Amino acid sequence: MATYPFTAADLEALRQWDTPTICNALELVAPHRRGHGFTVRPMVAVDPKLPPICGLARTGTQRAAFPSGRSKEADRAMRIAWYEYVADAALPTVVCLQDLDDTPGVGAFWGEVNSAVHKGLGAQGVVTNGSVRDLDMFAPGFQGIAGVVNPSHAYVHIVALNLDVTIHGMQVKNDDVVHADRHGAVVVPHDVVTKIPAAIELLTRKEKVILDMARSHGFNIAKLKEALAKSDEIH
Repeated sequence: MATYPFTAADLEALRQWDTPTICNALELVAPHRRGHGFTVRPMVAVDPKLPPICGLARTGTQRAAFPSGRSKEADRAMRIAWYEYVADAALPTVVCLQDLDDTPGVGAFWGEVNSAVHKGLGAQGVVTNGSVRDLDMFAPGFQGIAGVVNPSHAYVHIVALNLDVTIHGMQVKNDDVVHADRHGAVVVPHDVVTKIPAAIELLTRKEKVILDMARSHGFNIAKLKEALAKSDEIH
């Protein structure tokens, strides 16, 4: 069984912050990741009020515009293999499913049934450039961060599992730590997962100086320069 330099509690702790805050912290603890590792196109959240999700990536690809070309038995075997793969995790997971169709989202893999199934298998949610549907019937607490909302299954089917995928510019591989909310998603390198809380605490203190000054009576350029200087001195 794989081992990780973090625990389920460490992943759960990251859920108290939104994804932009996680990205801010990564700029401090993993500056080489500043320009990549996150989604770069607008996404739709099934329930924007849900807390962020954070877990190990379970990756796969799908298509829906045309039939798979496989037998019914082969399609069923692939679907079962996918579910077994998602379930085989010692920590909570986030499904990352790339839609390979020329127009992603023609058919929705994610709705009432699959949200319930994947929640039962330990996933907190899904990040996909494809579509979601059944918005009012999604499993309670299971988040969907998707490219579009569409009404039909079409010919949706799993193409492959446990491979590197790219979702709206974010490259993800099996067991990556993925953090996501209504803003989008980001991959958190394993070696900095436990460094994120301290980085956020530091950034919060630095930002507070500027925010307090900006919200104060008589705020002006001179006070802004003073606040920026004080913020720079906080380490």
